Amino acid sequence: MNLITMRTYKRKTDKGKIPPDVMLRAVQMVINEGRSVNSAAKDFTIPQKTLDRYVKKARTQNENRTEIKLERVGYFNRRQIFSHEHETLLADYLKRASDIYYGLTPKELRKFAFQYASSNKFEVPANWTKNKMAGEDWAAAFIKRNNSLSLRCPQATSLSRTTSFNKTNVNMFFSNLKTVYNRLHLEPSDIWNVDETGITTVQKPDRIIARRGFKQIGKLTSAERGTLVTLTVAVSASGNSIPPFFIFPRVNFRDHFIRDGPVGSLGDANPSGWTKEEHFIKFIKHFIHHARCSKERPVLLLLDNHESHLSVPALDICKENGVTVLSFPQHCSHKLQPLDRSVYGPLKKYCNSAIDNWMVNNAGKTFSIYDIPGIVKMTLPLAATPTNIMAGFKKT
Repeated sequence: MNLITMRTYKRKTDKGKIPPDVMLRAVQMVINEGRSVNSAAKDFTIPQKTLDRYVKKARTQNENRTEIKLERVGYFNRRQIFSHEHETLLADYLKRASDIYYGLTPKELRKFAFQYASSNKFEVPANWTKNKMAGEDWAAAFIKRNNSLSLRCPQATSLSRTTSFNKTNVNMFFSNLKTVYNRLHLEPSDIWNVDETGITTVQKPDRIIARRGFKQIGKLTSAERGTLVTLTVAVSASGNSIPPFFIFPRVNFRDHFIRDGPVGSLGDANPSGWTKEEHFIKFIKHFIHHARCSKERPVLLLLDNHESHLSVPALDICKENGVTVLSFPQHCSHKLQPLDRSVYGPLKKYCNSAIDNWMVNNAGKTFSIYDIPGIVKMTLPLAATPTNIMAGFKKT
């Protein structure tokens, strides 16, 4: 009940709410023009004692300055984490993120705020550090302070409008793409697409010739249930690609995991085998190294709407190295993502055939996750050809 009361509390007086520019003009009138404090206070409707206090403070703070300035006017919340300027930047980011389909939920906002505070070395409450996110009260107050923001539920208006492949979403995406394209003056070699796919240890066997009349036939596979390794690939509209990035379903990564993989490839590990924030940061550094981008040579990176791409450190690295990020609308990557349209389909077929051959040539052995990089080394060049890559960009 107390929390609700505090969130909806309304001030009962106007104390401490004198506009900074009004207070500054009154102080300048006293110091520069020689007016009395009492006279200036009456002209600007400011309490005499209040103006007298700010005049004394201004004289102390501006002893060696030709121009009178006030450091702060009004009551100051000593527990406030972000300054007005930082909150404005944060609010602007949230609005831009919403415009390009990266709208944050309240929980994601709280995580983002903690990361933002940590990256700027701001002092935060103990519960922020403990929970790795800002508190609910802070989030509610932040939205209230920034009245250009509101908590919206897009599903309540039209689920298909916000989460499907339709004209509205596609037009908005291409409008954002055109804006970035014209602003950065991009060439095809500067437009990149990155996407993840899973390579499993259990292949889908190729069709075989068998005896007619049998309803079911069998063929040897490495196991009945496979283990997934995440493969991340980046390709450009000019047909180029960078060495892939592997994520293994293990607690710790070892260099020998990718010993047989493509030259220049990198890897990481986590128990689930899926991409998380820390892995995307490592991949972004890998991408920047091979794409050779910078603020003087900016690039556009197109990717899907996944929370692992949202971390503050990753976005900071992108900004510092001239990488502009634009996401596809939700549930539209199967139509708009070049890698999905023309590279990953052939790659899966080539991988199935290659694992099939591996099973034949290594009778009695089990195909494991450590054999996947070698398979990718053989098959990725066949799937990620310049012709296939450029065809994917043309289709989308």
